[in-house]
Amino acid sequence: MQIAKVRGTVVSTHKTRSLTGVKLLLVQYIDAQGELMPKYEVAGDTVGAGINEWVLVSRGGAARKESGHEERPLDAMVVGIIDTITVDNRQLYSKKDEYRMSQ
Repeated sequence: MQIAKVRGTVVSTHKTRSLTGVKLLLVQYIDAQGELMPKYEVAGDTVGAGINEWVLVSRGGAARKESGHEERPLDAMVVGIIDTITVDNRQLYSKKDEYRMSQ
């Protein structure tokens, strides 16, 4: 899995039938220091992530392990919304703090 930030949504009215009902998000990957990396990717989302949230992204074959997604042509899937990240006894990210700063 990788950590990413949701940067936007992707709307596709014409797509393969197996992707019907799957929300598509544009995510930007984050490094171990909490810095945004230049890499972006489109990921399917069934957990309800929103813009600017930090998420866990499963890639490759692991993105299709979820029951009901085995036949979907997804290379990346948002599998969790992150609440906190701590590295070397230092808080790298807190959803609560992000929410407070945006108010």
